[in-house]
Amino acid sequence: MRTAYSVEKVRASERTLMAQGPEGVLMQRAAAGLAAECARLLGKVYGARVTLLVGSGDNGGDALYAGARLARRGAGVSAVLLAPDRTHAGGLAALRAAGGVVVGADEERAEGVVARSRLVVDGIVGIGGRGGLRERAAQLVDAARDATVVAVDLPSGVDADTGEVPGDAVRADVTVTFGAYKPGLLIDPGREYAGAVRLVGIGLELAADEAGLEALHFADVAGLLPVPGGESDKYRRGVVGVVAGSARYPGAAVLAVAGALRGGAGAVRYVGPAADAVIARFPEALVSAGPPAKAGRVQAWVVGPGLGDDEERLRDVVASDVPVLIDADGLRLAGQEAVRARRAPTLLTPHAGEAAALLGVAREEVEAGRLRAVRELARRYGATALLKGSTTLVASAEGPVRVNPTGTAWLATAGSGDVLSGLAGSLLAAGLGARDAGSVAAYLHGLAGRRAADGAPVSAQDVADAIPAVWREVRRPG
Repeated sequence: MRTAYSVEKVRASERTLMAQGPEGVLMQRAAAGLAAECARLLGKVYGARVTLLVGSGDNGGDALYAGARLARRGAGVSAVLLAPDRTHAGGLAALRAAGGVVVGADEERAEGVVARSRLVVDGIVGIGGRGGLRERAAQLVDAARDATVVAVDLPSGVDADTGEVPGDAVRADVTVTFGAYKPGLLIDPGREYAGAVRLVGIGLELAADEAGLEALHFADVAGLLPVPGGESDKYRRGVVGVVAGSARYPGAAVLAVAGALRGGAGAVRYVGPAADAVIARFPEALVSAGPPAKAGRVQAWVVGPGLGDDEERLRDVVASDVPVLIDADGLRLAGQEAVRARRAPTLLTPHAGEAAALLGVAREEVEAGRLRAVRELARRYGATALLKGSTTLVASAEGPVRVNPTGTAWLATAGSGDVLSGLAGSLLAAGLGARDAGSVAAYLHGLAGRRAADGAPVSAQDVADAIPAVWREVRRPG
């Protein structure tokens, strides 16, 4: 599992480690890793033009020491100093001793130096930085548009703890981060600015239970997938009920059932007006006119996709004593107090627009601050919240927020969320907790989207059809 830590946790671990060893050892370890990654990107170091954009403090020091290493290998290294009076003295001395050239940011030639570079290192602001780039820094970064850009620890202008980008920021091709991942590297919009992220170990000791964010890997997902035993029947495997669809949106019911049938439960029980459409596509589904409370035994419910204004069916499901996933129209109809009053687990699955409506804020505010939004949803509703989007996040009252590492932009298609709801609901019925069900469903859904799309447009039904293949891939990697 990949874990990410807040700036506060990273700083505390750095202080502990620095107190135990020689002065400057952490910076030298970081610089060595940074220089190695720069050399890998350059391929041939000798004769390559490299420019360091150097701010004040340790972040600039990392860049300077790495630049000195590259200069000793024959690279032509220039350092553009944005804060000459506060530049890291030791790093600057090392660069000069290795033959590096120093340029002031206000010199006329500074932008030309950057523009002629093959590789530019962003050492402007470290993980403690706040706000966007200042005007001169932004101009210099813009001059690097034809170079490979490597960010030191975090792209300057990105908030390390949230991934928020409040102004101008560096768009890196590669980010070399030290000691631990930071949440801002894994959450959009910050993730988009980070490019490929390389982790360099510098000896920090951080406990997994102190992480603020985590991302599941193949092995984590494989360990959570429900697998039937020799004595399993459909009820032991779990039965998921789907309350979805309407006269206007029968397809939502079909897609939710499609996701549910591929999610590991033993049976899917559909309740609603789209029964004919569901049974025509999936004869194995158990259909009922309802109401949900009289439809038969279920271990979890999915409610909301294409539901319209059918509050009666929604209230019946919310009042049940089994886990419930609420999506789409159900989010609009459920009500905060009704959800908070539930005793069984609840999983909410909004996209940014729906989350904005639930929180009473603009959609742009949710998209700019996804981590804050998902945490607030979980807190207000006393539920697990899965915020769909370019980086899907899952938050509950306990444990770190989970970020989904799979997916493709082609998943932004009508009905894709209905498939995800059915898949997650089936995992709830199979016995997974709300946090695990949401995380595993998002992971499989993202992999299925990649497989189905393969770089081309994809339909929601294509995504559903790809789920069994990626399930097998996760269970038997390689």
